[in-house]
Amino acid sequence: MDIIQVQKICRTIIDEVEKVFVTSDRMLLNKVLCGFLSGGHILFEDNPGLGKTLLVKVLAKVTGCEWKRIQFTPDLMPSDILGTKIWKSNSSTFELEKGPIFTNFLLADEINRAMPKTQSALLEAMEERQVSIEGTTYPLKPPFIVMATQNPIEMEGTYPLPEAQMDRFIMKLSLGYLDSLEKECEVLKRRIEWKKDDPTNDIHPVITMDELIMLQQEAEKVFVDDNILMYITEIVRNTRTNPNVRLGASPRGALALLKLSRASALISGRDYVVPDDVKFIAVEALAHRIILHVEHIMEGRLPTAVIKSIISKIDVPKSYTRENSGGLI
Repeated sequence: MDIIQVQKICRTIIDEVEKVFVTSDRMLLNKVLCGFLSGGHILFEDNPGLGKTLLVKVLAKVTGCEWKRIQFTPDLMPSDILGTKIWKSNSSTFELEKGPIFTNFLLADEINRAMPKTQSALLEAMEERQVSIEGTTYPLKPPFIVMATQNPIEMEGTYPLPEAQMDRFIMKLSLGYLDSLEKECEVLKRRIEWKKDDPTNDIHPVITMDELIMLQQEAEKVFVDDNILMYITEIVRNTRTNPNVRLGASPRGALALLKLSRASALISGRDYVVPDDVKFIAVEALAHRIILHVEHIMEGRLPTAVIKSIISKIDVPKSYTRENSGGLI
């Protein structure tokens, strides 16, 4: 697939999403698309009512994919996610009743409200793209992306996600409130225009599911120079030596930053990564993977600010090659 064609498709996806979903920052949608093209899972940490569910539904419709939603609650069991085998008298065998995890886009709403045993049911699916039910392994057809949400202000009756599970999310995003009166008014205008609460049934796909998989494959072809790799590695290693940080990012964090940077280059119409691709997505890729010292948390320091500080102190590569031309950039 030609790189210009890929860029055009990516712009078409974002344009189509913006016809329904109102945002103050188009770059936020670029970052979400980076997660999609990387084949990674995304965690939204934000207040209720900001359109997280709508965004997932619109993206699923636009890309021609199936989506399902699970409302996580304290009484939710692993079998409610994965499914279970049920005895069928007509065939005299146990047959699998598939759970909602058998889909393309899985919205795990308020994931931290379920007990850890239930949360762990997602781990194998997120990492291996398969689930094990009563000793049998079932593959999940691609694309498979988990988009989870958690509310940062209501902690009563919740179970914080363990670090191992947080590390499975390729990025963490926050939609935030709309930044202008005009944008908030636009939400009301669109509701009047739709004449219903949910307009997603009227959305038509702009690409097919197979084309989305092809885009993910194109991201794997994006060239990354050794100097860029060193830049990514240095950022991640500095999270482990920063005096504010108790636990830094693992090599999985470096791999996430690499994949997201390649996707960013692809969306920008390039078949090679530049330092701006790394800086564009570094906070979202790494901030949720670090743990600050308690005293720094009490002082109000945020992981996002620490990552930004680390990036500002690392020298940007002055030269890197483009594979196709072989020349320095």
